[in-house]
Amino acid sequence: MKYLRWLLLPFSLLYGLVVMVRNWLYDAGLFKSREFELPVIAVGNLDVGGAGKSPMTEYLVRLLKNDNKLATLSRGYGRNTKGFLMATATATATEFGDEPAQFKHKFPEVTVAVCEDRVAGIEQLQASHNLIILDDAYQHRAVKPGFNILLFDYNKLFDPRFVLPAGNLREPFSGKWRADMMVITKCPPNLSEEEKTKCYYRLNPQSWQPLFFTSINYLPLQDMHQQPIGYKIDADTTVFLLTGIANPAPLAGHLKTATSHIIHHNYPDHHQFTLKNIAKLAAEFSACKSQKKVIITTEKDAQRLGVHELLPAVSRLFALVMPIGVEFLGDAQQSFDELVRKYVRKYSE
Repeated sequence: MKYLRWLLLPFSLLYGLVVMVRNWLYDAGLFKSREFELPVIAVGNLDVGGAGKSPMTEYLVRLLKNDNKLATLSRGYGRNTKGFLMATATATATEFGDEPAQFKHKFPEVTVAVCEDRVAGIEQLQASHNLIILDDAYQHRAVKPGFNILLFDYNKLFDPRFVLPAGNLREPFSGKWRADMMVITKCPPNLSEEEKTKCYYRLNPQSWQPLFFTSINYLPLQDMHQQPIGYKIDADTTVFLLTGIANPAPLAGHLKTATSHIIHHNYPDHHQFTLKNIAKLAAEFSACKSQKKVIITTEKDAQRLGVHELLPAVSRLFALVMPIGVEFLGDAQQSFDELVRKYVRKYSE
């Protein structure tokens, strides 16, 4: 399949040309890119799919929320609503998209908004907030963030650099020059200095673009209401893994360190789960003869499982959530935090 995509290279050349012209028009000022008089931090990536944007956005929220009137602003991918909306405590993935619903449930005190037009969204928020974090906005050139954090998935870093549809890049790799900071995510926790050097030369950041390395921090299992449950997976546990995310391989690999008995129900990214999906999972789970069995899903998937029409069926399952966080390699966390705080402080001086 991977090699068949190379047949699409002519279309990638055309797509890449269109994106390059669009970026040039923004860079030259012929297309308007709006700046704002408050700190705007954008988290994004060049690849399609997951590079750890949601965990990084959550990390920034935790870092900055106590000292700022902060709002997150997302497009709200997959929602069935339109326009500018602010999430409430009962936010669902259907109304707001899975990531914004996840943010609001984890940080009820923080403003979580969605809007396809990020300029219009910031205009709505700026009167009552002094800091905006944009989730997945690197290609949204109509806004010119003050601080662009560009993420790269370690597991895809050395893949061929083709744009869509032959490759997975949303824009040519040269677009990395707009980043104020680069972070390689999902690294092995024991990544060697030699491997870090290879990654550095692969990205070749400019002197003003600091590079950080992070790994996934798998946190204790929770129930579907985000409450710790103290459940431990061991070699005798059969795990039914339910995912609808871009890259479930790291989670599956993590679970395999505890048990070899994994049955993966794997769906596409942002998959809208149906009663048929849940019935299939429930039937297999019931038929399993294992004395110790559990359903594991991700935080993002849990938001889509929590929609009203699925709640009765899901509530009958023994389903737990595997939360994740960001772990900086080495002693780089303090440097990262200070660079972000320094940018935000500029607006209060």
